[in-house]
Amino acid sequence: MKVISYNLRKHRAVGELVHLVERYGADVLCLQEADTASLPEKIGGLHLAEATQRNRLGLAVYYRENTYRAMGVRALSLKKSLHDRVLKPAEERLLGVRLFDIDDGREFIIGSFHAAPLTALNRLRRHQIRTALDELAKLGEGLPALMVGDYNYPVFKERLGQSIRDQGYELNLSDSRTYTRYKFFRGHYDFATSIGFEIGRVKTLPQGLSDHLPILVTARLPDMKSTVVTDASPESSSRL
Repeated sequence: MKVISYNLRKHRAVGELVHLVERYGADVLCLQEADTASLPEKIGGLHLAEATQRNRLGLAVYYRENTYRAMGVRALSLKKSLHDRVLKPAEERLLGVRLFDIDDGREFIIGSFHAAPLTALNRLRRHQIRTALDELAKLGEGLPALMVGDYNYPVFKERLGQSIRDQGYELNLSDSRTYTRYKFFRGHYDFATSIGFEIGRVKTLPQGLSDHLPILVTARLPDMKSTVVTDASPESSSRL
């Protein structure tokens, strides 16, 4: 499975999405800082699972409709920074989607995440990340989960990594920096956090109109000797 995560920088890079999906064969697309009211239903063969509704700049998740089926969605607010309270840029900072793999008969969870901006403390962002992972798990107890997005965490990543490992998750950084707008704050901002997945590679893609570079996560579910097929009929689908 190939997952692209991209912070569009106030929707500026939206015109690049079709090329990215087709060029890299993405199966899932996770967006941050998107004008969700103007997003299309389809991008490069991917279908819109859900987009946040209460954000000035929101989140969205697209998936390949002939490979997966959306079984539930969850959009959530997280603990607010002072920036959030004053300027109200993002009410919902997590969007989770439960997907059913049609061929394998297995389910998993994908999350698009956008942490508080750099004006907030790392302590607040760690709280947001921990809460986001806990809330994603409520979409399906024990299911594999992959959360990608803009973590806004430029320094002291070792502490973040330990905090995530303490929850049983794995933190993966991209192979090169993903943020370039300010000289002092250049570095890795866009991460992948997972449980129950084998992460092959997290690759930084070429820069476009955004100050963030998109990342491409290659992930797979580990082989299982026996797989229980979930009833994925429309009647069994639910919006969580």
